[in-house]
Amino acid sequence: MNYQIEKPMTLFQKLEILADAAKYDVACTSSGVDRRNDGQGIGNCIKAGICHSFSADGRCISLLKILMTNECIYDCKYCINRRSNDVPRTTFTPQEICDLTIGFYRRNYIEGLFLSSGIVVSPDVTMELLYQTLYKLRTEYHFQGYIHVKAIPGASPELIEKTGYLADRMSVNLELPTAEGLKVLAPQKKRERMLAPIQQVQTMRRSNKEELILYRHAPKFVPAGQSTQMIIGATGESDYQIMKVAEHMYQKYDMKRVFFSAFVRVNDDQLLPAIPGGPPLLREHRLYQADWLLRFYGFGTEELLSAEKPDFNLLLDPKCDWALRHLDQFPVEVMKADYDTLLRVPGIGYKSAQRIVKARRLGSLDYGMLKKMGVVLKRAIYFITCQGKQMYPVKLQEDFILRNILDGKEKLPMGLTGEPEFRQLSLFDDPRFSV
Repeated sequence: MNYQIEKPMTLFQKLEILADAAKYDVACTSSGVDRRNDGQGIGNCIKAGICHSFSADGRCISLLKILMTNECIYDCKYCINRRSNDVPRTTFTPQEICDLTIGFYRRNYIEGLFLSSGIVVSPDVTMELLYQTLYKLRTEYHFQGYIHVKAIPGASPELIEKTGYLADRMSVNLELPTAEGLKVLAPQKKRERMLAPIQQVQTMRRSNKEELILYRHAPKFVPAGQSTQMIIGATGESDYQIMKVAEHMYQKYDMKRVFFSAFVRVNDDQLLPAIPGGPPLLREHRLYQADWLLRFYGFGTEELLSAEKPDFNLLLDPKCDWALRHLDQFPVEVMKADYDTLLRVPGIGYKSAQRIVKARRLGSLDYGMLKKMGVVLKRAIYFITCQGKQMYPVKLQEDFILRNILDGKEKLPMGLTGEPEFRQLSLFDDPRFSV
């Protein structure tokens, strides 16, 4: 007797399932690569990045963001697609993904593809399907737009290498910040196995850069670099531990981005934490702010946090919190301070710091000019002087500054102040494409 394991589905029914299943993967960046159209294909990708649009919960939707399959051989406690869950299962064929990508691109809905996957049969089988998809897009359809694909831990290095020459960016999710947390919630996964493809991509990228110096037209291997993602709040790590892991990934593996995903309790399991207040979105927000300080402002984790102070202040952004604990380094004279010192002033970003350094070579600055350069004076006035003068007399005291900054009611990103909603914007809001 023949048994039908999977109910027959239309392409759009599959898309509804596999696009929704991909919404918890936030490692979805699209900048840092320059692939220009050669006149023989469709699409292109420039260094400035893809022009994004965002859904109500802040998720990027300019890429067709889908899973190859939501089948999975693993049973991770936190994952909606875990093996033991009774959810509708389906799998795209490489041809179906090509049809969707080209179809949506021609309708101007998307400018690229973000392709992740559960593990169907084995890591090698899954990686082979991903490779076949990218190969068809690049060679048969001559698609020259942006493609971000997952490197599957446990897959053969040969498959990852072949896929890397077709993708713009690759990523491997660390899943959880520490190996100890992984043992509790995803015992089938091993940290060493996850780090292996990350190390391979890093090594091959370095080798490829040397090759491109000698042979300008050599194929590029993952030109936009690699990224990773960690779930925040599912296990008991402190912000200090999480940021140390992120810093390690940047320093040792040349990671382009480390993403933080607030834990969403999609399964009932006694090992998962209860989150009566909803996902820890504000904590995620503070981690992203600190990550920005690590990458662009010259801060180190040890400056922002410590074993004695392991978590960020949820009332203040990390830079302002650091400044209040180091008032001995302020006020800073904007006409004399070097670029690195300006970067540490709350209210001065890296762009406004660059503008200050350039503008003061031509003449004196005043507070009106600083505001036009993008300096957020409602924060900066407590920490700077301009030509030896404060904007108006303020006390350089922690309690005074804290009280006034908090009165300003920091503007938080969309979704952090109201009731969070976890929904990926549908590509089928147009009734012509409704199923």
